[in-house]
Amino acid sequence: MKVKFWGVRGSIATPGKSTIYYGGNTSCTELHLDDGSLIILDAGTGIRNLGNKVAKSNKNIRAYILITHPHWDHIQGFPFFKPAFVEGNEITIIGPEARGVSLSRIIAEQMNNIYFPVKLSELQAQINFMPVKEGTAGVFGAEVQSFYVNHPGFTLGYRVTAGSKSLAYISDNEPYSRETARLFTNVEPDVQKLFENYQGDPNDRVIDFIRGADVLIHDSTYTPEQYSDHIGWGHSHYLYTLRVAADAGVKKLCLFHYDPVLDDKAIDTVLTKCRKEMKKMRYTFELSAAREGEEFRF
Repeated sequence: MKVKFWGVRGSIATPGKSTIYYGGNTSCTELHLDDGSLIILDAGTGIRNLGNKVAKSNKNIRAYILITHPHWDHIQGFPFFKPAFVEGNEITIIGPEARGVSLSRIIAEQMNNIYFPVKLSELQAQINFMPVKEGTAGVFGAEVQSFYVNHPGFTLGYRVTAGSKSLAYISDNEPYSRETARLFTNVEPDVQKLFENYQGDPNDRVIDFIRGADVLIHDSTYTPEQYSDHIGWGHSHYLYTLRVAADAGVKKLCLFHYDPVLDDKAIDTVLTKCRKEMKKMRYTFELSAAREGEEFRF
């Protein structure tokens, strides 16, 4: 598989001189299977640049877009995705539905003419929708597993497996503590029950899902100091992310979904502290801080 990051930020795009190295676009990751099949993880502002690259080939494409949840930073780039405007292209959007709101309506609403000049129904590409909950689906030659994570609303994590390789993508996820669960006021009750009823540590629910993955892309929004003021917001601090990766036995961890206040210098500091923590705890996985434009094979 081949991975390329097009957007690594959370919450809101942060363009400017202080974010030029890691990038200012919101969540979007390009994944190519070994046969070239295209899977896109989330459709934040980064998907615009990805779409521009794809459009330059002047070839019709089939692609799947895996949406974790419909918060703005994960869907706001889709109306600017050039391949969606090209006849002959086929794009299938996979993602969760909200309570009483279909996946197609979720995507269409942000293109309502109140907010955007082109309606979803006016796009020239064939747009398909595949709503999912927890389960497994076939995508091209890969197996895509989905499961609910601890984040407001119905929010999914994904694991893509092709042959002997697998990538886990957990863009938004908060440590689950039964002591602080009362502060999770925006979590769907059905999802909270999944964590509450999980045998042992509720966080093992996530760890078991990603266990043994070759690559883990995981929410690392906050520093531990920031997290203490954001309990219940649905995001991780980097020490938790390191522990999850270690306990799951992944081979490579990519820190992801940085808070808007963390500029390049702050993320460099986070990476340095993570490496010190890894040495102290004797963690052996490979570590990187996801950076816009970075690509690698595994």
